Amino acid sequence: VEMHTALKLGFKAGVINRERLPAFERTLWRACRGFVLLRFTAADDCLQDPVTGEKVSKDVFVIFFQGEKLKNLANKICEGFRATMYPCPDSTAERSKILSNVTTRLEDLRSILEETQQHRMRVLTLARENLPTWIIRVHMMKAVYHVLNKCNVDVTQKCIIAEIWCPSADLDVVRHSLHKSTEKAGSTVPSILNCMSTTKEPPTFNRTNKFTKGFQVIVDAYGVGCYREVNPALYTIITFPFLFAVMFGDIGHGIIMALFALTLVFNEKKLEANKGANEIFDTFIGGRYIILLMGLFSIYTGLIYNDCFSKSFNIFGSTWNVNAINKTFMEYNVLQLDPVVKDVFNGPYPFGIDPIWSLSPNKLTFLNSFKMKMSVILGVIHMTIGICLSLVNHIYFNNKMNIFLEFVPEMIFILALFGYLVALIIFKWIVCKSADSKNSQSLLIAFINMFMFDNSSAKLYSGQGDVQYFLVVFALICVPWMLLVKPIILCVKHNKKEVSFVYIFDAGDVFVHQAIHTIEYCLGCISNTASYLRLWALSLAHAQLSEVLWNLLLNIAFTSTTSYAGIVPVVIIFFCFAVLTIAILLVMEGLSAFLHALRLHW
Repeated sequence: VEMHTALKLGFKAGVINRERLPAFERTLWRACRGFVLLRFTAADDCLQDPVTGEKVSKDVFVIFFQGEKLKNLANKICEGFRATMYPCPDSTAERSKILSNVTTRLEDLRSILEETQQHRMRVLTLARENLPTWIIRVHMMKAVYHVLNKCNVDVTQKCIIAEIWCPSADLDVVRHSLHKSTEKAGSTVPSILNCMSTTKEPPTFNRTNKFTKGFQVIVDAYGVGCYREVNPALYTIITFPFLFAVMFGDIGHGIIMALFALTLVFNEKKLEANKGANEIFDTFIGGRYIILLMGLFSIYTGLIYNDCFSKSFNIFGSTWNVNAINKTFMEYNVLQLDPVVKDVFNGPYPFGIDPIWSLSPNKLTFLNSFKMKMSVILGVIHMTIGICLSLVNHIYFNNKMNIFLEFVPEMIFILALFGYLVALIIFKWIVCKSADSKNSQSLLIAFINMFMFDNSSAKLYSGQGDVQYFLVVFALICVPWMLLVKPIILCVKHNKKEVSFVYIFDAGDVFVHQAIHTIEYCLGCISNTASYLRLWALSLAHAQLSEVLWNLLLNIAFTSTTSYAGIVPVVIIFFCFAVLTIAILLVMEGLSAFLHALRLHW
């Protein structure tokens, strides 16, 4: 705006926060008594506060006034409202010149910003190629400094001393590594390795490879054993997939699981390179050999169950006399199988379950009795193996007290009760050939009456009551044997100063600790034996789910003639069968069997 020389109008230009503008306008009008003219407009873009860095909305204003008094008053008001003032020349030529300079400067800044951004992108693009290498180097440097922080500096401040635990078999490897590092560093001072004697208990180290690592992780997840104790992971390599397969026994499902695991094994190098992208997939990669063994063992137990997608294989031919079965049972139009009936059952099937059981309506009754008893047998054997492993530890540490005061009564307790139950099951299989539910019930009642000293139930052999009475009494004697003898002996030895304890001896703590161990063991034998019945329950559930999928899907597709037209419905049904088999029977049932096998081992 060109000013008129006679009027001598002056003006001030600046910007102010938008929320302060109404108050700024009122104050300016009242203080100057209306002798100023204010014009303002909103800024096009939100500006950045140079102090806080936040985006703020501002308005551009111009104040017209006349005289020095109004000028000074307008300046004070602008300062009070924290308005930012910008100098502006009076003449149009000067203002045009400044505008041209500002425009040129803005263009230069815009050009510099674009070039800077392009240069930054080029630098980051080159850095991206070297980023994995840099990350590895940084991690290596952090690892080196982390180890150095654990070392001590000697009195000369020139050498670093590190105390480490090392397996005896790896001493030569450590010496070679130190010598090689000295040569690479170009140091003239050699590294010195000395073996020290200490009273501290060494940490437990279990050497693993890619095959045994998964099983060792399963064991270590429950707890790491003391130094030089027997490592149960070696036995877990067999027992874990086998107990899983008892619950998951199916030839077809086992083959699919084994093929999936083989795919992971053959591509392990490529998969290990991409490890870390997905936590669930990393779990499958780490447990590929566990999955492989679970699949192979499932094929084996599937052969024993003679079960492949709920169907049986007639490999050796049925050992049942079909003509005699028809003659005996077809008058009821029911195929009831009973090995006690003569001229019908010709002996046991060579391997696994006879395929004719799949046609019998009492198949579930037979398998229910078979799998329930088998679960008890496997459970008692598994627990007995665990107790025998404790004997290996006692012998190695030459702890005769624990052998005679813990291992012996523990073995007597479990064998007198549950070992006897296993003997009854095997005896009943050999002597009593029938597989009906009444025999199973009588065996359970006989075992319960054994604890109640009741001999009124039917006898399986002569003198059964006396044997059971002796076993129960002998098992009950083992309870105070485990509970009292060891703490009493320890207290006597402590009073006679025959044993030097490395800790503060407290008789009360010894008795409490032994009581907890005894109660946990005695109750655990009962509860854990019952817990092994999950082998029976999950095996039956898996077989029944497999049979349901077959009857509801594939059976309809294979038997339909007029309901569906063409091959397309059969393909759709088979696809649904495959999806449900993988989702329910392999993934969900497999995960359930895995967790139950894990619980039994823990």
